[in-house]
Amino acid sequence: MKNYWLKWWQTIKVTWVKHTAYRLNFFLQIIGPGLVFFFIKYQLWSSIYRGDQQTIIGGFTLDQMIQYHVWGFLVALIAQANGSWNLSEDIRMGRISSYLIYPFQFHEYHTASFVSFQFIQLFIATFTLALIVLTQLAFLPSLYYLIQGTLFTLFISLFWFLLQYLVGILAFWLEETWIIRVIISIVSYFLSGAIIPLDLYPKWLTHILDYTPFPYLTYYPIQIFMERPVPVFQGYFVITLWMLITIFFINFVWKRGIKMYTAAGM
Repeated sequence: MKNYWLKWWQTIKVTWVKHTAYRLNFFLQIIGPGLVFFFIKYQLWSSIYRGDQQTIIGGFTLDQMIQYHVWGFLVALIAQANGSWNLSEDIRMGRISSYLIYPFQFHEYHTASFVSFQFIQLFIATFTLALIVLTQLAFLPSLYYLIQGTLFTLFISLFWFLLQYLVGILAFWLEETWIIRVIISIVSYFLSGAIIPLDLYPKWLTHILDYTPFPYLTYYPIQIFMERPVPVFQGYFVITLWMLITIFFINFVWKRGIKMYTAAGM
């Protein structure tokens, strides 16, 4: 058992080193998100409201809308940054052959890499939040809501990883999977409340979305961070259900894909 967990730890360390090897690139990863938010999101919504604090759109004042998008930006950094981009390429180029002979299963290796990546994203998100708080674009919630929101966001990140992993192993049949990734990203971007709060959507649509994973990817964690009442346990239940469905399809696709795998490109 000790050796088994040592494999996880070593994989996490290797992935960490790989992502932080280029210092300039890592530095840009740290300062980039805050600059992007200020020059795009903040300026955009300030223009929409024309700087008027009295204007209310969908129940949000300018300050509240900025707060909403600040937390949405941070949630995306933690929950939706991982894309398993190299997975489909590894399959297509035959590079997974080396993983298949490791004493560490393929999905375990990628899961450990995901955990390592999440540590980096948490660091970047923390730095970005500190920068935003110092510029008074947002204010920290109470410790209870900060912890609850962070835990829920990390839970969401696991679902996003599983979804991206499923798309990645479709490379057993597809030459490129980036088109599917883009479609999923665009759909989730529109239906999760990342562009505008779901409060502005038709009620009938939001009721339907409650049974899908989309609102829990962005809207629900934002509401938690903003200390607004949301059915958190419902969120955990729905996402857990969709996780189980995703895991079922991962096993289904992997078992059939590995049977036809020929290591083409090796």
